[in-house]
Amino acid sequence: MNNTLPAQLGLHVTLHTTYEDAIQKVTAALKAEGFGILTEIDVKETLKKKIDVDFRPYKILGACNPPLAYRSLSAAPEVGLLLPCNVTVMQNDDGTILVSIIDPMMMAAVLSNPELGSVVAVAHTKLARVAQSLRA
Repeated sequence: MNNTLPAQLGLHVTLHTTYEDAIQKVTAALKAEGFGILTEIDVKETLKKKIDVDFRPYKILGACNPPLAYRSLSAAPEVGLLLPCNVTVMQNDDGTILVSIIDPMMMAAVLSNPELGSVVAVAHTKLARVAQSLRA
């Protein structure tokens, strides 16, 4: 399977750890930057339950930084269609873990609202630090 993703879509980090450890590391790194997990979708479990197929370990984490969400929604209520910031954690065929973090700059480009500029820049910086901390 080709796990190459477009760079403009988000930030990508490959981890050499277990899937469970990766989930814990990602959650802790997000927390350190003020993000909590609002939603957690276990894609593997859902696909097995709904359509009886086996799929790789894969979770979608809906991360939210409440002050940034408030500022974004106050500037442009329609930004709610793009929230929360999704982070995916999936196990590759070779056992490595691919973590992908949506880039808020890309999301904001969809709305082209100048009032979102400063809050998106802060969110981007925080999520880039999450990615960097996972690489360390």
